[in-house]
Amino acid sequence: MAIDSQDRPIEANSSDTYLEQIIKGSRKFSNYVVSTMLTIGGIGFLLASISSYFGKDLLPLGKPSTLIFVPQGLVMGLYGIAASLLAIYLWSLVSVDFGSGVNTFDKKTGILFLSRRAYFKEILVEIPIKDIQSVKMDIKEGFNARRRICLKVKGRKDIPITGTGSPQPLLQLEQEAAQLARFLEVNLEGLT
Repeated sequence: MAIDSQDRPIEANSSDTYLEQIIKGSRKFSNYVVSTMLTIGGIGFLLASISSYFGKDLLPLGKPSTLIFVPQGLVMGLYGIAASLLAIYLWSLVSVDFGSGVNTFDKKTGILFLSRRAYFKEILVEIPIKDIQSVKMDIKEGFNARRRICLKVKGRKDIPITGTGSPQPLLQLEQEAAQLARFLEVNLEGLT
């Protein structure tokens, strides 16, 4: 999935006993742009390949009919097929809004509900709030940077609760983690 440089922060609705965080999924401007570019490029390469095979110009630009089918037209056809398949995959991610969901912290019921959209189903996780030991900031800098908020839960691995995409600014991440730790009345880990 492409990275969106203008991601909005997690939207939150809260009160003293209820906190709801809306997580954005794959419906981002950058995913629309990349999917559109792959679709246009894939169709263009396929039409150029077909033009070179039949000797008839199917594209208004250039003269693809003058290309020799083996190897040029054949390779262009393979590029077109690869780009078209990748475009279909990205458009399906966008249509499903893959990764979107809601984090619902309800102190009245004492349960945290996590929901995320997947391809063929919605993933639902329920965790008792009393089992949450702390809120942890998971920060990894470098080429494949990662900045996210995780929950440390008894008997489980750390559970990430923020969305994917471009890393959030550190100050914004700290504020969201601190707000969540105050709401849950647990410690905040990961600050250096």
